[in-house]
Amino acid sequence: MKIVLATNNSHKIKEYRSLFANMPIEVLSLSDVAIKSDIEETGTSYEENAAIKAENIAQLTKYLVIADDSGLELCALGGSPGLNSARFAAQHKSQSEANRAILKSLEKSDNRQARFVCVIALANYHERLNLFRGECLGRILLHPEGESGFGYDPIFFSDEAKACFAAIGEDEKNRYSHRAKAVEQLLAFLADEKII
Repeated sequence: MKIVLATNNSHKIKEYRSLFANMPIEVLSLSDVAIKSDIEETGTSYEENAAIKAENIAQLTKYLVIADDSGLELCALGGSPGLNSARFAAQHKSQSEANRAILKSLEKSDNRQARFVCVIALANYHERLNLFRGECLGRILLHPEGESGFGYDPIFFSDEAKACFAAIGEDEKNRYSHRAKAVEQLLAFLADEKII
């Protein structure tokens, strides 16, 4: 079975392919199916943004489509950057600089609690839509750690994994991450519906 992942983010494509590695599912990128699209995320929630992307791409292909929206929410900052996590990172010269900005914003705070959120939308050209949400609780470290992962992984310590996401391997991260939890729900749905 083939599923199109509605993103141009090479890190996400790699992570999804890893998450589906042991399943009878081939994850296709937009370029694999010759779709050129940069859909604006105009929603006011992770669910709305994921749905916007999945529904738009589903109209352009015969395959099932998955799209996600995710973010890092900091308790001390009222949930920011949250829905704007990607835009926050894009405002900086690099992801490392964005991570440093997060660390600086928490310098005087005792509350370093945080969570990663991921919502996956599954759609097809018949406009059937299902949503799956995964969350990962943790805290923001004082300094970046590790060499693997991407995005905010070097500053996020997962309570469940008991480690910084950038300091553990991809396979271990895929047991605990917000995206892995959403994918687990998606796979259960696909199995229940006898799609896989």
